[in-house]
Amino acid sequence: EDGRARLRRGRAALVFQSFHLLPNMTAEENVSTPLEIDGARDAMATARDWLGRVGLSGRLTHYPHQLSGGEQQRVALARALAARPALLFADEPTGNLDGATATSVADLMFNLVTEVGAAMVMVTHDPVLATRADRIVRMADGRIVS
Repeated sequence: EDGRARLRRGRAALVFQSFHLLPNMTAEENVSTPLEIDGARDAMATARDWLGRVGLSGRLTHYPHQLSGGEQQRVALARALAARPALLFADEPTGNLDGATATSVADLMFNLVTEVGAAMVMVTHDPVLATRADRIVRMADGRIVS
């Protein structure tokens, strides 16, 4: 299990529909803490940089309950990409967001994944979002159908 955890921590990152931010930590702390655990010396500066990239420079000291759903997902995206993973797993990344916010977050996610040079595996029920992928694998009843 330790080897799998190291692989996930160092090479892969996750973004979930429900954000999974730590409620007792600020946006800045939610992004910097995984970096600190990995031994990054400049974790806070990196967190501030990534929160700026997702448009949240003015929300660094806000707690998750003080952020909108779109802002929480952008914090989660910054946290996931700050360590520059090779692979991003995105599980319904826009599922909890309204249409306009979902489009904005999806645009940001695709742009940042390209910027860091990561691959992305995304699970979605949104057919419009799915069309943005380079490859689509469809499943039904637990089986790959196309």
